[in-house]
Amino acid sequence: MKRTLPVIAALVILALLAALAGWGYYVSSWLGGGWEWLTAILPFIIVGLIAVGGLTGVLMWLAFYSERHGYDEPYDVNKPGGGRRPR
Repeated sequence: MKRTLPVIAALVILALLAALAGWGYYVSSWLGGGWEWLTAILPFIIVGLIAVGGLTGVLMWLAFYSERHGYDEPYDVNKPGGGRRPR
């Protein structure tokens, strides 16, 4: 019972978010310029999503790289070499 409640809550939240996205998609068809305005900005949306995805990937790679190579080790002035492991 303890595990099913969070799963059910997460599914309900996801269903509500999907309903909100569907409603927003429906309403945007008759607000403003309708679907004609969407085609004008669609390339910018796609490029923005690709750029954000690429930046996210690069930053995650940097986080894992720095952790694996010892750059995240704390510096200790009382130990030789700052207490960092040798490379």
